[in-house]
Amino acid sequence: MSTFNICDYGAVGDAETNDAAAIQAAVDACSEAGGGRVLVPAGRTCLTGYFEIKSNVEFHVERGARIIASTDRGHYPRGPGRRRALIGAQDAENISFTGGGEIDGRAPLFMAEKGPHIYKRDWGTFMFFLVGCRNVTFRDLTIRDGTLWTVRISGCRDVVISGVRILNNMKVPNNDAIDVDACRNVRISDCHIVAGDDGIVLKAVDSFARECGACENVLVTNCTIRSSSSALCIGCEARAPIRNVIFQGCVVHDTHRGLSINLSHEGDVENVLFSDILVETRLYHPRWWGRGEPIYVKAMPWTKDDSVGRIRNVRFSNILCRSENGALIWGWEPDRIQGLLLENVRVEIDKWTEFRAGQHDIRPYPEDEGRGSQVGAGVYDHPTAGFFLKNATDVTLRNCEVTWNAGRRQQEWRHALEAHGVADLRLEGFRGEAAWPHRDAPILQE
Repeated sequence: MSTFNICDYGAVGDAETNDAAAIQAAVDACSEAGGGRVLVPAGRTCLTGYFEIKSNVEFHVERGARIIASTDRGHYPRGPGRRRALIGAQDAENISFTGGGEIDGRAPLFMAEKGPHIYKRDWGTFMFFLVGCRNVTFRDLTIRDGTLWTVRISGCRDVVISGVRILNNMKVPNNDAIDVDACRNVRISDCHIVAGDDGIVLKAVDSFARECGACENVLVTNCTIRSSSSALCIGCEARAPIRNVIFQGCVVHDTHRGLSINLSHEGDVENVLFSDILVETRLYHPRWWGRGEPIYVKAMPWTKDDSVGRIRNVRFSNILCRSENGALIWGWEPDRIQGLLLENVRVEIDKWTEFRAGQHDIRPYPEDEGRGSQVGAGVYDHPTAGFFLKNATDVTLRNCEVTWNAGRRQQEWRHALEAHGVADLRLEGFRGEAAWPHRDAPILQE
C-alpha cells in the first residue's frame, strides 16, 4: 500500500498551525494515485478545520498522533457535504478511518455557557459528516468531545464501525455519538460510547429520506454505552421507513433512557429486535429528554402539523433492567403501535439520584411546539409503574417481572403493570406486585 505522510505535504503538527491544506493535499494525492494510506504520524498534534476524504483513501491516525478541531469559524467553509463539519466525504467509495490515535473536537471551547447540568453552545460542527458514500470503515480510533453529532453518516451504503471509542462530554447538548441516517447495510460492533444526547441513533432525516429512502439492515452488537439521553435509539426524525434492525449483546449504564423507539414523523418502524442487553437507567436534569425509562416505545407526532407512522413487529427479549422508572409504551392512537413482544424482561425499580421520581416524558409533544429546549407539558407527573402501556394493539408480556427496592421506597411508586386503551393485551407468566403500600393492586387495566 502506498503511504502519503501529511508532513511531506507541509503539515506542521504543532497544535497551533492550521494543517487543513496539507492534510487535503495528501488526501488528494493519495486518491489521484489510485488510493492508499494518508498517514498522521505519531508525536504530531495537527490543528485543522474542514478537510474532505476522497475515494480509495485510508485516513490513518497513528497511536500517539492527534487531530484537534480549530475553533476558527473561517476554517470551516460552507458547501455540499462540508457545512459545519470537521471531516467530510461526498459520494466517496472505499474509504476508511483507522489507527490507535485520537480525533478531538474540543467541545468545551465551543460552549458559550457551562451550566451545572447542561451547557449552552456558541457554535459547533459535526465531527464526521459522510454523505452518499459506499464501503466505509471506522476502526480502532478514539474520537472525543464532539460539539454536534459526532459520526454522522447520511445516505451511505455498506458501513462498518468497529472497536471505536467515542468519549463525549455528558453536558454538551446534541453531541450524539453515532447517527445512522437513511443508510443501508450498517454494522456497528465492539464500541465504547459516552455521549451527551443519544448514543447510537437511527434516523431518516428530511432531505436524505427523500433522496435515499429507508434506513435498513442495521446490526449493533457488543457495545457499552453511557448517555444523558437515549443509549440505543430509533427516531425521532423518520421521514422514511426504518426497518430490519438488531440491537444485541450490549451494556447500557448510567444512562437517562435505555432502549428507545421515539417515532415522531411519517416513516414506519418495523422488524426490530432488542436482545440480550443489560440496562441501568437513572434520572438526569429534565432539560435532557428521558425520565429514567429502561425501555421506551412511543409513536406521537412532533407538532400538530406532522403525521406519525406505525411501529410494528418489535421484540424485546432477555433484557435485565435496573432503573429509576419503568418501561413506557405509548401510542398517539391505538393502531400506531402493533405487534409488540416483551419476553424475559425484568425491571427492578430503584432510586439513587437527587432528581424527583414519578414523571412521564413524552417529548417531543405537539402541545409543546415552540417551547424549544424548555421542559413543557411533555413532562408531567404520574405514578411510576413497572410497565406503563397506553394506546397499542397486540401486545404480549411473556415471562416478564417487576421488583421494587423495598429499602428505598418512594411515594410515587405504584403498579407493576398499568395499561390504558390496549387492545389484545396478553400476559403470560407475568410476575410482579405493586409497590408498597399498594400491594392489593399489582395491575391496573382500563
